[in-house]
Amino acid sequence: MDPVRPPLRRLTRRSQFLKAARGNRAGRSAFGLQVVPAAAPEAGIGFTVTKKIGNSPERNRIKRRLRAAAAACARDFRVGHDYVLVGRREALAEPFDKLVADLGALIERVHTPRSGGERPASGRGPRN
Repeated sequence: MDPVRPPLRRLTRRSQFLKAARGNRAGRSAFGLQVVPAAAPEAGIGFTVTKKIGNSPERNRIKRRLRAAAAACARDFRVGHDYVLVGRREALAEPFDKLVADLGALIERVHTPRSGGERPASGRGPRN
């Protein structure tokens, strides 16, 4: 039996989104996922869709679909981390089951260390 997880905390401040942007990231065609360790004991989640994607009804629909996918994957989120989902236009046409499967896979991917004892990739290329 799984222990009861606290509900996901919503990220609301710009500083929380900027901090997540500096963390690990991974992406699929419909959305990108950014994750960073957080001081709060529960997991936090935020959603963003830029104005380049479309008008406000399209952006809101993308965010609603991403919120529903995050709710379906709620038990995959790890406590003590903040997550930001960056929506893309493909999220409108993507089947919901694929959105959920992709999100679950990306959550696992950003927390899995790479071979050779390296930390998870930030997606920004090699560090010198």
